[in-house]
Amino acid sequence: MADVSRWDRAWPALPYLFIALPALFSLMSRWRPEVAALAAFAAAWHWLMVASRFSRISRAPALIVHLAVLLAVVWLLIRIDGAFTVTGVGTFIQVFALVPGWWAYAGVAATVGVMLTARSGGRGLGELAFSFCVGVLIASTVGLLIRTVSRQNDQRKAMIAELEESGAKLAALAEENAGLQAQLLVQAREAGVLAERQRLAREIHDTIAQGLTAILTQLEAADPAAVPAAVRARLDIARSMAKESLTEARRSVQALRPAPLHEAQLPAALREVAAAWSRSTGVPVAVSVTGESRPLHAEVEITLLRVAQEAMANAGKHAGAARVGLTLSYMEDVVALDVRDDGRGFDPANPGHTDGGFGLVAMRQRVTRLAGDFAVETAPGQGTGISATVPAIPAIPGTPTGSAS
Repeated sequence: MADVSRWDRAWPALPYLFIALPALFSLMSRWRPEVAALAAFAAAWHWLMVASRFSRISRAPALIVHLAVLLAVVWLLIRIDGAFTVTGVGTFIQVFALVPGWWAYAGVAATVGVMLTARSGGRGLGELAFSFCVGVLIASTVGLLIRTVSRQNDQRKAMIAELEESGAKLAALAEENAGLQAQLLVQAREAGVLAERQRLAREIHDTIAQGLTAILTQLEAADPAAVPAAVRARLDIARSMAKESLTEARRSVQALRPAPLHEAQLPAALREVAAAWSRSTGVPVAVSVTGESRPLHAEVEITLLRVAQEAMANAGKHAGAARVGLTLSYMEDVVALDVRDDGRGFDPANPGHTDGGFGLVAMRQRVTRLAGDFAVETAPGQGTGISATVPAIPAIPGTPTGSAS
């Protein structure tokens, strides 16, 4: 792994090297079974107490026992052969690695004392005291360096982990931003298309249709008896052409709004759509309206109508529902549409539909584009409930039925 340093790879082998190397030289110069047995015991003891998965040094009493046994073995080995002084030096490293805080220096002092008593050799008390102080000073300096290296190594690993986490967050944010940008582009395109359709509908209604209506009114007001026969025939032709043109203009306006909303408000349009869907699928649909219904802005009515159509389509294609209920609720500031079925339901985190859940995404986008709230309540085997709540924006005053305001 990239965050494993040389120190991390070398550290587990160091205690065994400090035991194996002096044992090898000692046994090569003279075979002594006690040396082989003590060296093997020291290695096995370190493995059992520190290196294996059965490590027990996390508890203070076990750590004290481990160091006491290790120091006893080191004392015996140094008494047999001075080459094992190297093992004592390795014990310094273990003490600083295992013992927390200032207690490590007490462990260093104990190790230096063990090494000196094992090789006292008749030296005087003053010489032993001097050697003890020098040994503690040197071992503490080395230990301080080891701790500094270890601390820097931990800081480096923490910094690498933090950088990796930051990189992952940045990648996730970039991906999320790309998704949001794509969604905004789709919504902007849909909003532009809808706005243009509404603008065209208003222009056709307010100019061409109104002008044709005025022309037709003037033609019909003309007295047939007051004009010659030849002119009367041309007036009839003009009247017929004006009616046809007015019909085409109205048809163009109507094509820019959903057909059920041509001649009806939203509650009636919902009932019409629900009845048509029920006839085609054989699934009964109950439509209820609460509150005082009133004309709403065309985009609000279109959004709720499309949500109802998509929700019923999902109930027919995916849910296997036996009943569907639509509830339209007019409130003071908002209007809410609830569509519930008794179908098989699904896991919201994984819709599993053949359309990849796009129908839900499209409904949510339509609703959120109007600053509304969209929610789905479902679970496998428990049916599905879809709720869309949007601001109750009133219809533009003076907009006639059938136009896209």
